[in-house]
Amino acid sequence: MSDVRAIAFYLPQYHPIPENDAWWGKGFTEWTNVTKARPLFRGHYQPHVPADLGFYDLRVVESREAQAELARQYGVTGFCYYHYWFSGKRLLYRPFDEMLTSARPDFPFCLCWANENWTRVWDGGDSEILMKQTYSEEDDLAHIRWLARAFADPRYIRVENKPLFIIYRAHKLPDIRKTTAIWREECRRLGIGEVFLCRVDTGADVLPPKELGLDAAVEFQPDWSELGAPLGSRRLRHFRWNDFRFFLHRKFLADNTNVQNYSHLVASMSRRPLPDYIRFPCVTPSWDNSPRRRRAATVFIESSPKLFHQWLVAALANLAKSKNTPRILFVNAWNEWGEGNHLEPDQLHGRSYLEALRQALGSANACVARVG
Repeated sequence: MSDVRAIAFYLPQYHPIPENDAWWGKGFTEWTNVTKARPLFRGHYQPHVPADLGFYDLRVVESREAQAELARQYGVTGFCYYHYWFSGKRLLYRPFDEMLTSARPDFPFCLCWANENWTRVWDGGDSEILMKQTYSEEDDLAHIRWLARAFADPRYIRVENKPLFIIYRAHKLPDIRKTTAIWREECRRLGIGEVFLCRVDTGADVLPPKELGLDAAVEFQPDWSELGAPLGSRRLRHFRWNDFRFFLHRKFLADNTNVQNYSHLVASMSRRPLPDYIRFPCVTPSWDNSPRRRRAATVFIESSPKLFHQWLVAALANLAKSKNTPRILFVNAWNEWGEGNHLEPDQLHGRSYLEALRQALGSANACVARVG
């Protein structure tokens, strides 16, 4: 039995592009929202300010290499880059393309196609569409031919010796079976061989992956179907409201913000049964998308490295029970600062979440070694 591979989702939104300049203002990057964030209630942890790596620019190769070195040091074995493809047009591609052509950093990677409309709400909603997703057989073929170049890279992550490719919203494709059949046939023709195709599991996914031409699924965390009732101001009474500014935030909270307790998510996910199909587990260190969402944000309170470690231990134990699931764990995410879920160190917690990951992986791998 092999060691667990920990793959972290990776956001490339830390450099300006012409489209974001036009849509959001000159020089816009993910850091723009991060630095504007403010607490919505007393005790609400915002803004998240980066520590070790600072406010980096992903056009700088040294920044990308520093990320990979830090990840490697704490047991992350690869990055899963979000890939933005809109009928041949790509967005936020520069960090990935430069990594691919320069071979720097020398760090494993795979791709997740974020196949949603690009909108002003940033989380997959369809209000004010800026870049629309459209689908066709011709585009399926063009897409897989572009992907084949990445699949051929020796750093590309493989499962069962097959390049791993993830579709963020597989149910959005009009005929997923036809798309996957085109992809598989073209990969064989191009000499790539077989590919390992996954969806991200959502509440919209009903059929098992195999029935859709896919090999497996990946959890997304937080799992929105498993949330508890929003915490109202009474249940937040240990947070203090003692000035006019926070009175206004309290009203905002009551009207718009979905406040959840991280410990409830950890407990719920730790008890989650294994499905009949292959599904890779996923964990998240925290979640707070209020920097991105001016209305209707979801905020998890009381996350901690200790609780994250507890979830990791449970997820890894559950993974060990599966007889057919390759030993892969996903983490959401390496650097989603605008949604408050990042393994990268911040000024409050430092490297504590990374330490929790390394300790949990070390214990799990040591257990496998003893069994083996």
